[in-house]
Amino acid sequence: MIDITGEIQMALAKSRIKNGLAHVYIPHTTAGVTINENADPSVREDIINTLNKLVPESGNYRHSEGNSDAHVKSSLVGISQFVPVEGGRLALGTWQGIFFCEFDGPRNRNVNINILER
Repeated sequence: MIDITGEIQMALAKSRIKNGLAHVYIPHTTAGVTINENADPSVREDIINTLNKLVPESGNYRHSEGNSDAHVKSSLVGISQFVPVEGGRLALGTWQGIFFCEFDGPRNRNVNINILER
């Protein structure tokens, strides 16, 4: 889980939009994006460990590429998030951050950020 909050805030600043929505979209089937606590890194570890217990790397999967668990984890976490924009800043909670979740890597990945004006 990689904290991408700063990169999204930079894209927002470049857009000069003061109020609206930031849409973060991951165009990959084995990665995701989530919003969660960014103050204590053990939360990230707990999320990763729990996902690994729920969806182990090896299992009775039919997909032949060997990354079925990554596809399932991506579906569970999701591939997009909307964040309100207020006063030119992401309107996240005090402890919240936006995290790119890599389930089948490392790989070269894209994160699409669209800022919608209200």
